Amino acid sequence: MAKPVQLRQLAADDIDAALSYYQREAGESLAIRFIDALEAELGRISQHPLIGSLRYSYELDIPGLRSWPLEKFPYIVFYADRAEYVDVWRVLHARRDIPASLALPD
Repeated sequence: MAKPVQLRQLAADDIDAALSYYQREAGESLAIRFIDALEAELGRISQHPLIGSLRYSYELDIPGLRSWPLEKFPYIVFYADRAEYVDVWRVLHARRDIPASLALPD
């Protein structure tokens, strides 16, 4: 059974920034493809919340933190599986300093 996905404010801000970048640099078509890819992966995570890697959970000592990449875009969804929902912490570009970006979750 699918769980609802809840975005933290930082995740929503990450998505807005990526969307603005794609609209500005490549146009509406690529921005729409980014949103489609994000929605597809959030749907996959909703259906299978344990699918994500625990790599950063171990590296950063953040229990339960999982990561899942977007297809065809260099972004990674960081989330935790909760009893009633999927808690999306961040949606970060893969080349960012991931540990620094996740050091202080809201």
